[in-house]
Amino acid sequence: MAGLIEMLQSSSWGRALTPTQFDRVASDTFERHVPAGAFVARMGEPVEHWTGIIDGLVKMSVTSSSGKVSTLTGLGSGGWYGEGSLIKREPRRYDVVALRPSRVAMLPHGTFEWLRATSLPFNHHLQYLLNARLSLFIGMLEYGRLLDTDARVARCLATLFNTDIYPHPRAYVDLHQQEIALLCGVSRQRVNVALKALHGCGLIRVEQRGVTVLDLDGLRQFAGVST
Repeated sequence: MAGLIEMLQSSSWGRALTPTQFDRVASDTFERHVPAGAFVARMGEPVEHWTGIIDGLVKMSVTSSSGKVSTLTGLGSGGWYGEGSLIKREPRRYDVVALRPSRVAMLPHGTFEWLRATSLPFNHHLQYLLNARLSLFIGMLEYGRLLDTDARVARCLATLFNTDIYPHPRAYVDLHQQEIALLCGVSRQRVNVALKALHGCGLIRVEQRGVTVLDLDGLRQFAGVST
């Protein structure tokens, strides 16, 4: 498993820092261990850190006053979140829950702002990341209203290959069907049906503990995702 320093070194923005900048980031950032089912962060709390996933899987979700939960997206190893709330200095607008035991990197707000003031590549990375999230959430609004369940599951899998949000995509997606169900907002049984349909189209292969994507372009086309 990658450690904190290795995760920072492998990130596109970390590689673009000067040695002085990287040394400060490595010194100021610390690691948290979060058990499965526990909150990494809660909606309404002050946001004091930019958070990265060293190892594990988390989901971002919102909960209505009636208790209904709506999943926004998931984030795996190498991904970062929370930049929007840090920049705007607003309370967090969603919950973040670990779907499996996870190790997260916590980069303090002061260091985050120092990087924004001193590193042009870091600012470029934030621009790409914010734009990718905007496209993701616009697509989620679209598929929640227009797509059938098979296409929703296909899009959920296809979005895991957006390298701006998920830096290290692999053909093999290490997700249980229950985890895919939580990310898609549908039942595990319906995910099983959808995966069989996608397998029948030659787009994926269902493994014992995950899914191997055989035809990413075909999966994106099935889901209506532009490349």
